[in-house]
Amino acid sequence: MTATVPAVSETLAADLARASFTLAQRFSAGATLWCVAPAFPQHAEHIAVEFVHPVIVGKRALPAAALTGPDLVGQVRVSARAGDVLVAVADAADAEVGSIMRRARAWGVTTLWLGHGPRPEPGAADHVLWLEDTDPLLPATGQFVLLYHLLWELTHVCFEHPGLLAAHADECTADVCITCSDEGRPAEVIGTGADGTATVRTPDGTETILTTLTGPLRPGDLVLVHAGLAIATVEA
Repeated sequence: MTATVPAVSETLAADLARASFTLAQRFSAGATLWCVAPAFPQHAEHIAVEFVHPVIVGKRALPAAALTGPDLVGQVRVSARAGDVLVAVADAADAEVGSIMRRARAWGVTTLWLGHGPRPEPGAADHVLWLEDTDPLLPATGQFVLLYHLLWELTHVCFEHPGLLAAHADECTADVCITCSDEGRPAEVIGTGADGTATVRTPDGTETILTTLTGPLRPGDLVLVHAGLAIATVEA
């Protein structure tokens, strides 16, 4: 008896294509892929192996590593650099993965969230690859494995078009410029001072900001920064 492979929906296929293109761009720029799966660490390890070990002759070995064990937030915090990518396998209610996803923007890390059942809130990750099946045993089947095998294969398809992978400089416009608009940049507090200042981590590195509007902050807090000032804290 042969097992049937479930069809990939049109929506999921489009999400896979976009996520794979982003991965190819990030890898071309020197990114490392970090993999977490709190309830299913074997999935994190399997994804890392897929990208590190090219099973097809002529395909590139890509830098990837699985992070497992306690305090995944802390592990990603000290491991990932700006420009890296994080892929998480978890359901939408996983608090630890949710915390990582919120902080990843402050770290400058691109995020992919793989899961099933009820979807995460819109914008919870840069890319969401989701199976709508609510069966609690689904992560133990081959459907998740198929999902990240397709992600790996499509990423290598994108490498065949190097002209599309070159980085493009971001343009400063009146709508998005961080120095002349009201947009706030996400940042994570890594230290505080007694003089109403805090040291924060942003995608551009560390900087010192004023905390006049927010009041005292603690390491690990997420804030929005504008013109050197913390203008608001970011809640879960």
